[in-house]
Amino acid sequence: MSQTPKQLPPDSQVRIGHVHLKVADLERAIAFYRDGLGFRLTQRYGRNAAFLAAGGYHHHIGLNTWESTGGSPPPPGSTGLYHLAILYPTRAELAYGLQRLIRANIPLEGAADHGVSEAIYLRDPDGNGVELYWDKPQSQWPRTADGELAMVTHPLNLDALLKEI
Repeated sequence: MSQTPKQLPPDSQVRIGHVHLKVADLERAIAFYRDGLGFRLTQRYGRNAAFLAAGGYHHHIGLNTWESTGGSPPPPGSTGLYHLAILYPTRAELAYGLQRLIRANIPLEGAADHGVSEAIYLRDPDGNGVELYWDKPQSQWPRTADGELAMVTHPLNLDALLKEI
């Protein structure tokens, strides 16, 4: 009888590297992520795919119409992506992200202070949920008496956030 190897959690340095989304209209999706969120178009892959990034990275976001040209978002009650989350390094950078959304007239679905992070929620043109957020320092994370995380959902004051700029 063989022994089952001990199951270890992923190393703490493991990260989610990028998201690749099926979209209905490639140019519309590029415009949203480039012009609305500020990502840089790094490469087109033929006429049906594109890659965008922040900084000098090869890509954080892949977009394609390989199976979805002219498609519609999944109906309510179906499985799939809830949202993709874009992590900003500081509260001020999140404020710049919010300012970019306002200037691009991109509507928000919500904004929350989760105790461990502050987040802004919206939808891309294909109905995919998008979260823009920054993590607070771990020393500020709310904890129970037992030391467990005690995340919350409180309203985020967007006016106060914009004062970070």
